Amino acid sequence: MALARRERFEFPDLWRRFFDLDLGAEWMRVEEFMDDKTLVVRAELPGIDPDKDVELSVTDNMLHIRAEREERTEDKEKETYRSEFRYGSFVRNIPLPVGTAIDDVKASYKDGILEVRVPMTEVKQATTKIPVNRS
Repeated sequence: MALARRERFEFPDLWRRFFDLDLGAEWMRVEEFMDDKTLVVRAELPGIDPDKDVELSVTDNMLHIRAEREERTEDKEKETYRSEFRYGSFVRNIPLPVGTAIDDVKASYKDGILEVRVPMTEVKQATTKIPVNRS
């Protein structure tokens, strides 16, 4: 029995624009990993101005990333002119582990990647013995 090869169906450009389909793509992809004692969060944000379009904050052990984008394209040909624009905002909330040093969080933007570095402090957990009372 031969297996059918599954290929992604491509709409003609006119239909894709009409329905504004962006199959399989999220606007802001995020990755998280530890680099020694620093949590690194990278967000893919191409084509934005980080000074105007990004807002970062930390509240209740949660890193909030809010970004807005506006994208415009123009096609000028001999006898036709076509202009198109897309805009929108996106928010990601990333839980931070216990021991986050929020006063030392740093962020940078390069080549369409926002990188947030969150230093971790050592958290010493004390063990407390809890007595059990009989009723």
